[in-house]
Amino acid sequence: MKETSTWYSHRLDRSITLVRWGGFGKPVLIFPTAGGDAEEIERFHVIGCLSDLLEKGRIKVYSCDSAAGQALAKGEGTAEYRGRMQDRFQEYVFHEVVPAIRSDCRKDDIDIIAAGASIGAFNALAVLCRYPGAFSHALCLSGTYDLTRFLDGGDPGPAFYESSPMHYVSRLNGRHLEAVRKRFVLFAAGEGRAEDIGETWRAAHLLGSVGIPNRVDSWGRDWHHDWPTWREMLPKYLDEMTK
Repeated sequence: MKETSTWYSHRLDRSITLVRWGGFGKPVLIFPTAGGDAEEIERFHVIGCLSDLLEKGRIKVYSCDSAAGQALAKGEGTAEYRGRMQDRFQEYVFHEVVPAIRSDCRKDDIDIIAAGASIGAFNALAVLCRYPGAFSHALCLSGTYDLTRFLDGGDPGPAFYESSPMHYVSRLNGRHLEAVRKRFVLFAAGEGRAEDIGETWRAAHLLGSVGIPNRVDSWGRDWHHDWPTWREMLPKYLDEMTK
């Protein structure tokens, strides 16, 4: 069961698409890679690899266009503009996508699993750390967690640093930090072609330093930064998270 919705987001100043697969189960928001769109995971056969979990009603899968990732991948505007887009994209997810998912699930406070690969992993981690009241888990695959490399050395502005976990997690405190400590982040990465598991370990150590529960799984050198790896990872870990 597939359903597509498109609306104009004033936060992002563009039309954005949200797609849902499945009719029942735990909601899972899978972010695209880099500049991908809401249907990227279908084209790369992720929905097919999740068919067992979908058919059994254990998960409902959602995905939205990667507006902020597209700005990074295309080098749109200034570094400050691309940095601000990260902040606005996360606000769009919380204020527009989360309510749409909860309405679709007919439960106003249902927790959502955030997932993604590469820059999608950054987005999954970012929304959980920023909005722990909406997201229960982040499943982060082959992640790119420090986006400053995409900013051409320019100043991304304060909004970027408020949206980048690698730059603000160490400053979390009070009720916000306590809320994130009740959530869980699962990192997984290969060590093959184009992978940098060191970036995953740096993110994990940062979270661990402030008491945010997380785990790192290394898949070794035979697993590369590519869709075949993520098609193996996603059903394995979503099965684990929804038992």
